[in-house]
Amino acid sequence: MSRQDANAAFALSSFLQGANASYIDDLYARFEADPGSVDAEWQEFFKSLKDQPSDVQKNAEGPSWAQANWPLTPNDDLTSALDGNWAQVEKAVGSKIAAKAKAQAKGTEPPVDVNQATRDSVRALMLIRAYRMRGHFHAKLDPLGLEPARDHEELDPRTYGFSEADYDRRIFLDHVLGLEYGTLREIVAICERTYCQTMGIEFLHISNGAQKSWIQERIEGPDKEISFTREGRRAILMKLIEAEGFEKFCDLKFTGTKRFGLDGGESLIPALEQIIKRGGNLGVREIVFGMPHRGRLNVLTQVMGKPHRALFHEFKGGSANPDEVEGSGDVKYHLGASSDREFDHNKVHLSLTANPSHLEIVDPVVLGKVRAKQDQHGDLPEERVSVLPLLMHGDAAFAGQGVVAECFGLSDLKGYRTGGSIHFIVNNQIGFTTYPRYSRSSPYPSDVAKMIDAPIFHVNGDDPEAVVFAAKIAVEFRQKFHKPVVIDMFCYRRHGHNEGDEPAFTQPMMYRKIAGHPTTLEIYSKRLIADGVMTEGEIDKAKADWRARLDAELEAGTGYRPNKADWLDGKWAGFKSADQEEDPRRGITGVDVAALKAIGNKITKVPEGFRVHRTVHRYLENRAKAIDSGIGIDWATGEALAFCTLLLEGHRVRLSGQDSERGTFSQRHSVLFDQEDETRYTPFNHLSPDQGHYEVINSLLSEEAVLGFEYGYTLAEPNALTIWEAQFGDFANGAQVLFDQFISSGERKWLRMSGLVCMLPHGYEGQGPEHSSARLERFLQMCAEDNMQVVHPTTPANFFHVLRRQLKREIRKPLILMTPKSLLRHKRAVSRLDELGADTSFHRILFDDAEKLPDEKIKLVADDKMRRVVLCSGKVYYDLYEERERREINDVYLLRVEQLYPVPLKALVQELSRFKQAEIVWCQEEPRNMGAWHFIEPYLEWVLNQVGAPNKRPRYAGRPASAATATGLMSKHLAQLKALLDEALR
Repeated sequence: MSRQDANAAFALSSFLQGANASYIDDLYARFEADPGSVDAEWQEFFKSLKDQPSDVQKNAEGPSWAQANWPLTPNDDLTSALDGNWAQVEKAVGSKIAAKAKAQAKGTEPPVDVNQATRDSVRALMLIRAYRMRGHFHAKLDPLGLEPARDHEELDPRTYGFSEADYDRRIFLDHVLGLEYGTLREIVAICERTYCQTMGIEFLHISNGAQKSWIQERIEGPDKEISFTREGRRAILMKLIEAEGFEKFCDLKFTGTKRFGLDGGESLIPALEQIIKRGGNLGVREIVFGMPHRGRLNVLTQVMGKPHRALFHEFKGGSANPDEVEGSGDVKYHLGASSDREFDHNKVHLSLTANPSHLEIVDPVVLGKVRAKQDQHGDLPEERVSVLPLLMHGDAAFAGQGVVAECFGLSDLKGYRTGGSIHFIVNNQIGFTTYPRYSRSSPYPSDVAKMIDAPIFHVNGDDPEAVVFAAKIAVEFRQKFHKPVVIDMFCYRRHGHNEGDEPAFTQPMMYRKIAGHPTTLEIYSKRLIADGVMTEGEIDKAKADWRARLDAELEAGTGYRPNKADWLDGKWAGFKSADQEEDPRRGITGVDVAALKAIGNKITKVPEGFRVHRTVHRYLENRAKAIDSGIGIDWATGEALAFCTLLLEGHRVRLSGQDSERGTFSQRHSVLFDQEDETRYTPFNHLSPDQGHYEVINSLLSEEAVLGFEYGYTLAEPNALTIWEAQFGDFANGAQVLFDQFISSGERKWLRMSGLVCMLPHGYEGQGPEHSSARLERFLQMCAEDNMQVVHPTTPANFFHVLRRQLKREIRKPLILMTPKSLLRHKRAVSRLDELGADTSFHRILFDDAEKLPDEKIKLVADDKMRRVVLCSGKVYYDLYEERERREINDVYLLRVEQLYPVPLKALVQELSRFKQAEIVWCQEEPRNMGAWHFIEPYLEWVLNQVGAPNKRPRYAGRPASAATATGLMSKHLAQLKALLDEALR
């Protein structure tokens, strides 16, 4: 034997193996405290070590940096075995066995060898724990049997010192596995059946003892076999007939057409039925689904209840919407649907969220929709059980897409809780053409869920009863503990990634196996026939009846015409579609000045005894003075008044983002903190007893999942002002998929409106390429067909009005709002209170302050004498204004374009008609290849032609084209600013 082999053998056999180290430390500490408390062999060993007693005790206690009160105290002595606390177990078991032996000694039963019985119990508990921890690795999960069976020494009783002679000796278990006493044979049989058949369970990573105990109670014991009634088994079979029959029918009638079929994963359908049924019994009133393309058409028809004739109409090229409803549409395997299902007299509303092909990005959208619906239902914040998010996934995407982990990160945060989501992985064991060993580093695709202690049920898709049972436990766990749970269904993909793909190019062995593998329906049919539940004739008749129904639906699909689009139903009733042209509706956004002053009086006071920070106290005093005097209203005050007026009108206001409570730039302070005990006080929630709720949330450090969540919230709640705020606008591109696939195009593709506001701090102040630009150009590039609004305001009053306008019109459009940084405290960037007053509104273009404000240093010449009109947007207006004043120029007019899209063409024509001889310049602080220039230039050319301007094209003044958004050198920044101002004003 080589030295390496000898070392390996020693490591496997020695009691000094690392896995037993903590056990040895505990025994050693017990020996030091009381040598007689351990066996004689251990006494001799510990005496030979001659360590300091204090060191022994420290080793047993663990490191000083270890988490306090960890691990959690077990519910009873024996369940400490779950955490491997063998010293405690041995002591507890020995005491109980000794007590029982003493009681027996008084009777007629034979005496008990307490030491032997204690060793048996501890070893048996170690074996049970091994099954609980590692049994899933040895379960029969893969229908194809692609991977060789694992070595399972850890589950071999011999590993724990048992021999064949011990199999029928009674062992004290104290009701572990539901047995007070059990033989080793019984223990192994129960553990094998529970953990190593077609379902494998991971739950010992859960730190909550009650949750672990609940799972054990549901699955362990001599009477806990997976079993269904005769009617239940027949119902499972019927759903498999529907699922498989649908896929085969589509393959026959629409050969080669992409449908991303469920072939190989049909057990998903009866599992979803179980979730709906059991969920309805446990208080679920609505389920919001999110899923990828795989199996979507099957879910739409067999679960959601979409008429087959409607789907077949779409297969033939028809639209999913009535002819009079405009929109670009989408492929059928991206579309959503909604319906009502009833089980056991419980009505459950189902909605499937439309989504793009970008895998997993729908997950946070679903969670946001669910949160909004729970708020509408009035769910208790700590429960949120009435609406269930049910997310389906592919195995490669679940492991590969980071947004999955972000969603788990959201799951127990105050502003994002949904009472737990159910995640169902359709584990095809392949991602397009890539095997799991090349697409993830973890044993299972579900391992990411362990970050939040979610239980994970691995299950063989060819055992539909096990799949349905796992679904039942999952929904029960969610309803009881209000946390996520994962089902990982091992199955296969019978065809390629799509029906026109040839998978044998890259997976020849796998697809040879699949070609010879019977379908789940065939396997389950034989099982029910063998059990006498159904006859072969009954099954054949059920298949024929289903085929006849599909044939009839195909025929009906020929003349099918959609007669209803549901996009303006329910909460959306009464809303209207905006015109394709520039929308003239301003909405009533002005508020009576007296009402604004009353609000100001309330939001600038704190409760008696509340110890606010002295700087914040001064901030509140200044706000009170500004509102009372009616002058000097800054941006944060304009925002606060917009929020509070909407709250008093009964609207909910939800603001979410990194550091949004205080504001990145210390400008908001909408949550105040007592400086002694950190008690929180939110002034905006103390306006009136019947006001709407103000919810401001410091989000986790993520853009993608948080923005997706807020977008989802707006899909379900059109009457709330829902805002996502980037810490800096530069970081918004971390969520680019949401902007591209949902926010800018969701209404046109899927007929789903959104009133989401995105606040993106933007402005060039010498802070470098990562803290200057929200990439305005990218948002403008996405603008078309009246799909959203892009606004770059320059005054607090316009900021106030544009926020209120979101809820004061009969349309809902996303609002991309470039918000200020240095302007938050700029002396010129303030408004008067009467500019927020009744009969005022949002201005899409704004005049030159030198023309309208009194006491300005520059007196502009008459319109017909004006040499130049400089159009601009955002902070650069104030740079231009101050530079013009410094140079004493009076023949250059500064016209602000506050709304960049929809472009205010009529207003621009009207204003520019004043300046017959003026040159028109577009000035921006962004580089030439960024900002608004390339977007606005053709519009301005049209305007100049309309007004008959002498120059038919505008001139550009701004930074030269650049690869980076901004320079990181202050000296270069200032030089560039000087150059662009000179270009605009010279």
